Amino acid sequence: MSSEVGRRVREGGCAVAVMAKASAPGVTKTRLSPPLTFDEAAALNTAFLKDIAEKLLQAAFSEPIVPYIAFGPPGSEGFFRSTLPDDIALMEIWRPNFGECLWLATTSMLDAGHLSACVLNSDSPTLPSAYLTEAARVLAQPGDRGVLGPSTDGGYYLLGLKQAHRRMFADIAWSTEAVAEQTLERAREIGLEMHILPTWYDVDDADGLRSVVADLKLDGRQVGGHMAAYHADATAEVLRQLDRRNGLFARLGIGSADPVVRPADGVSV
Repeated sequence: MSSEVGRRVREGGCAVAVMAKASAPGVTKTRLSPPLTFDEAAALNTAFLKDIAEKLLQAAFSEPIVPYIAFGPPGSEGFFRSTLPDDIALMEIWRPNFGECLWLATTSMLDAGHLSACVLNSDSPTLPSAYLTEAARVLAQPGDRGVLGPSTDGGYYLLGLKQAHRRMFADIAWSTEAVAEQTLERAREIGLEMHILPTWYDVDDADGLRSVVADLKLDGRQVGGHMAAYHADATAEVLRQLDRRNGLFARLGIGSADPVVRPADGVSV
């Protein structure tokens, strides 16, 4: 861990934990298959993690953000050590219920002495860095409060808290379009003021992949997409490889900026 990140750990700071799974074909990002193969989905998961880690480290230069990976399954620490920068702290978080994973990650960061804690998804590589720094600034204000970053599918990409409010993770229909609204209802029940970040999208289906291609200008167009999207270089490179080797963009029904070449080999994780 760098001296700068270490200083921010000692001073408290806003901890942000990416909820992540180690890349494994047939296990990771399976909702992207089809249109992707299991190998392609796993390769894209690795790229997402690299981009999100880099984005967190960049955000930490402007706000006292301390990045974590809350990972699973158990025994996969080696994957993250070999894939991500050393400045990303690791904590193994693995429970049968996703809500319990979020709760454990949040309380672990608060118990470590951080002044606030955010849980962040691993499905939004183009999420603007400004949304992360905005969350940190809001949580640094006096008084108890929370931050929610809603997703277009009804879930959320970020939840930030200053205190461990167990109710925020209770009676939530996880993996449904009701998650964000139910979380806001829990905040209203306990009288917790919530700051709402701009809505962003998850990449968990073909539409999400098309949005990433548009945001990263990979289809040759110089217009379209979200103006504020993060550049996500690792994701862009994997998507280019998948198009050149296996015609990904044609599978998605969009144009390709590069000639398509299809060798026998695929993209390795």
